[in-house]
Amino acid sequence: MATLTGMPLVSIVTPVYNYDKYLTECIESVLAQTYEHWEYVIVNNCSTDRSGEIAERYAQKDPRIRVHHNDTFVNVIQNHNIASEQISSDSLYCKMLHADDWLFPECLEQMVKVAEAHPTVGIVGAYRIDGAEVGCDGLPYPTPCISGRALGRLTLLGSVGVFGSGSSVLYRSQCVRERNPMFDESDFHADTGACLDILRTWDFGFVHQVLTYTRRHPGANTSLAEAINTYKASGLRHLLRYGPDYLTRQEYDELLKRSVAQYYRFLAKSVTEPRAAEVWLYHRAALAAAGYQLGGRRMLQALLPFWGYALKHPAATLRLGLRLMAVGPRGSEGEG
Repeated sequence: MATLTGMPLVSIVTPVYNYDKYLTECIESVLAQTYEHWEYVIVNNCSTDRSGEIAERYAQKDPRIRVHHNDTFVNVIQNHNIASEQISSDSLYCKMLHADDWLFPECLEQMVKVAEAHPTVGIVGAYRIDGAEVGCDGLPYPTPCISGRALGRLTLLGSVGVFGSGSSVLYRSQCVRERNPMFDESDFHADTGACLDILRTWDFGFVHQVLTYTRRHPGANTSLAEAINTYKASGLRHLLRYGPDYLTRQEYDELLKRSVAQYYRFLAKSVTEPRAAEVWLYHRAALAAAGYQLGGRRMLQALLPFWGYALKHPAATLRLGLRLMAVGPRGSEGEG
């Protein structure tokens, strides 16, 4: 095994709430790393299962592991921010690792190698196994480094998707310390937003190797994201916030027009789905947090093709209508 001489310290952080089913495998993947110079902080968010007990047991065995117990329960993104605040002042890199995911043995070694070779790199990514598929592809082999501004543009245009989940990337600790908080707590996909923000001034490194595993299961945040399509709201949110930085004026205007039109169609179609009221509630709140409102008149036009559904399901439509009176889009901002 390599010695620690001259090796930069990597702070690994795992926010956890009631994931005792997966936490042992997650921690063992850190212990199996070929790169040894790390500290590991597990942030227990008032778990009611054995998560805290498992974390403490490992901390007693390895001095590089410590456990932070939150005094009060916070939401998932707040817990990620608390975890980010725990990194050592001596660390050069920060690795987020979700409690239901794990790292392949060479993850830290290969990611640090790329970051050390390219001082302008603020984030390092790699291929990942996402459930049963390989993801985070799109960058041509063997590109080890790409301009942050170039990658931000390609990401917003939908040409590549290399950020994955929070477990998929390594951050330069300077980038973490410069952000307060690290993640926008009003953005369900705050990890993508953080990457787009950082890449305005830093470059992106990439390892053409599968280095992380993202677990898919019913209790995962990705399951909720897919159920109510939180990606739609965050995609528009990120375009509004970062599009002017990465895109030409023409690209931005065309993409915004297309994205808003798709959003109206998505919400209109959702009235035929069982979770329609939940979908509308979430998306209205998410867009309001981004300073954007859907126009009522345009929304009615988008709903026209689905009037047939209302005629076939009058009782369900009435119940939904009563809910949407409270949570549906109001005002005319953004109708243009």
